[in-house]
Amino acid sequence: MALDDKTLKLCNCNRTMALDPKALAGALKLTQPIEIHTELCRKQVASFHGALKDEACVIACTQEAPLFSELADRAGSSSAIKFVNIREHAGWSKEGAKATPKIAALLALADLPEAEPVAGVFYKSGGELLIVGPAEAAISWAEKLAEQLDVNVLLTPGRGGELPAERRYPVWSGKVQSVKGYLGAFEVAWQQDNAIDLEVCTRCNACVHACPEQAIDFSYQVDMEKCKSHRQCVKACGAIGAIDFDRADRARSERFDMVLDLSRDPLIKTPQPPQGYLAPGDNPLEQALAAAQLAQMVGEFEKPRFFAYNEKICAHSRSSKIGCNQCIDVCSTAAIAPDGDHVKVDPHLCMGCGGCATVCPSGAMTYAYPRVPDFGARLKRLLSVYAQAGGKDACLLLHNAGESRALIAKLARRGTGLPARAIPLEVHHPASVGIDVLLAALAYGASQVLVLATPKEAGEYGDALRKQMGFAETIVNALGYGGAHFRLLAIDSLAVLEKEVWALQPAATASKPATYNLAAEKRATLEFALEHLAKLAPKPQESIALGAGAPYGQVLVNKQTCTLCMACVGACPESALHDGRDQPVLKFIERNCVQCGLCENTCPENAITLAPRLLLAAQAKQEVVLNEAEPFNCVRCGKPFGTRQMVGNMLGKLTGHSMFAGDGSLKRLQMCGDCRVVDMMENKDEISIQDVKK
Repeated sequence: MALDDKTLKLCNCNRTMALDPKALAGALKLTQPIEIHTELCRKQVASFHGALKDEACVIACTQEAPLFSELADRAGSSSAIKFVNIREHAGWSKEGAKATPKIAALLALADLPEAEPVAGVFYKSGGELLIVGPAEAAISWAEKLAEQLDVNVLLTPGRGGELPAERRYPVWSGKVQSVKGYLGAFEVAWQQDNAIDLEVCTRCNACVHACPEQAIDFSYQVDMEKCKSHRQCVKACGAIGAIDFDRADRARSERFDMVLDLSRDPLIKTPQPPQGYLAPGDNPLEQALAAAQLAQMVGEFEKPRFFAYNEKICAHSRSSKIGCNQCIDVCSTAAIAPDGDHVKVDPHLCMGCGGCATVCPSGAMTYAYPRVPDFGARLKRLLSVYAQAGGKDACLLLHNAGESRALIAKLARRGTGLPARAIPLEVHHPASVGIDVLLAALAYGASQVLVLATPKEAGEYGDALRKQMGFAETIVNALGYGGAHFRLLAIDSLAVLEKEVWALQPAATASKPATYNLAAEKRATLEFALEHLAKLAPKPQESIALGAGAPYGQVLVNKQTCTLCMACVGACPESALHDGRDQPVLKFIERNCVQCGLCENTCPENAITLAPRLLLAAQAKQEVVLNEAEPFNCVRCGKPFGTRQMVGNMLGKLTGHSMFAGDGSLKRLQMCGDCRVVDMMENKDEISIQDVKK
């Protein structure tokens, strides 16, 4: 539904913002005038009630979204309501009077339809909890949580604590070997190191009293440093048989829905632990906060499937030769793992950062929440309305919906707000911003793109983001677009954010915005953006040198060592390398190459090296010959079947070998496959397997 068909409610928040209704109506191409309220959430709330009769309504206030939503529910309204923040994002700024183009752009986003829904990932947790840690803390929390959850306890080696007098839940002891899984499906394996099997133990305390070294405490674990092997405890245990110092079967494993890890060092060490796993350490306050979350993790849950994967163009591996590992390396949840020639992603572990899609050079891994075309539509609409309203030098400020958004709001309330040209745009996670989005933003008319991330986010994905920004900056600078276009702001300080955004100088951008839409295929989006920027470049270039790891480049072949075996052609997943069909020719289409290195790693002669660059000439999309050789014709039928160099090398290596001592054997190497068979059948002196004595 177009914005002109929706009821638009604007409020200057008790006259603290300078809103120009006429300019905004013109920028948004509205046929009806805009009314500016001063107290829409208070004295003028009746105006909102009137708008609820309409099919759709846009409220330019997010602070009072809960109030307006409640009023709509009480009124039984079916009106579709959208909320837009123009106060903290635009109006509250020392340049608020100049922010009309930005306000119009932010309001225009309400004109777009909701993104298409994505597939879901489901969790089911029945409340089966494992508490892992030292006896004292683990038993204490087990007692507190036993009434709410199905508690299980795994005591880690150590002294102290006391098992409860009433056996209400299972208690084990041992050294944890692994914790794998996610909410509703954790698999925990441990080694039964304690001589006392706590499942068999009756807690009669006979062993405690019998031990002369007091090596057994009331957690029923044996301190082997104190134990002198008198084995009085074994005798005291008697027929119960709970104590066995020579136990052969020590491996144990169980499945749980949740894990509360009280160990000093977490058992799962990924930067982003899986859902259902809480590791507060030995801090009592953190333990209490973690325990409070556990009850909320019981039930059935759903989250989006954040990614899509096309294994056909994945450049991870071919024939056990490794090429690209970038998605595996960047994933902070260990959700991505090798799977033969491809990779596999566990959707339950994936947290939706989008870092895998950002670093993927081929586009095999794509971000689905939102999809790139959906985000591109928002980008295009935002920048086009901003420019049409008279805005200049647009600076996109991409941020998350949590801490970074709150920091922007705090800057508006306590500081000078954002510059009039700095337009905030929310993304699910800053790691999802790749080179395709960066270059597309410039093609749409943005002067700069800032990615605001928390220090934690930057610590996990900062290197990958800066690398992508480095490639993009190298390209646009080489094309003559001067200035700094891309920056990662790893900031959680109000003062630092204020200093950075106000000190930033505009950078050059395309003189005419692009009109295309972003594609679901990453390479297609990059192609559109590069062609547009190159066409309008102040300094046109045919070739731009890029750094190692760039998604574009050429393949260099040493013609002296290359035998044209075509192993590289078979290894290439992107159809960048081609053979000459009936001729010994190696061809290359540079624009298809993702610089994965599979050809380089596969080549048996080490004849291939990679040279990252961006070729913008027409030649980039055309086949070029990397190597060709004179064909070798079969000495019997004359059919070409290899190269003269390859056959010559083979003869040189095998001449003198005992298996090829006769002239006939060497001659057979110069025949095609069909003629070799015929020659062997015609040669009556040829030794067969039947002639070999047992």
